[in-house]
Amino acid sequence: MPDFANGKICYIELPASSIEISSAFYRNVFGWQLRTRDDGSVAFDDGVGQVSGTWVLGREPNSSGMLVYVMVDDAAATVAAIRAHGGEIVQEIGVHPTETLAWFRDPAGNVLGIYQSRS
Repeated sequence: MPDFANGKICYIELPASSIEISSAFYRNVFGWQLRTRDDGSVAFDDGVGQVSGTWVLGREPNSSGMLVYVMVDDAAATVAAIRAHGGEIVQEIGVHPTETLAWFRDPAGNVLGIYQSRS
């Protein structure tokens, strides 16, 4: 069972021009397990069962395209800490049925996400 502790990188969105080609590549190269989510999108679980993610269309595959999420216990407190330590929130907290998300830019300019599970 994956360890979903505070601070763990937990979810990755990978830019793709073709989800079929990208999913086959990662399945074949890294042994990622593919699954179809309830919304019909294709998701993956990494080869060791610790990180999951999906492929997204419409996001350029470059240094600003990949979005890594870090697991947090409290999204609101983490947003406050990001701001307090020189980070910038680029997508405010969004609450979804199973998750709470936000995106931030670190002091170096990298954009990452935070992920709070609602389960």
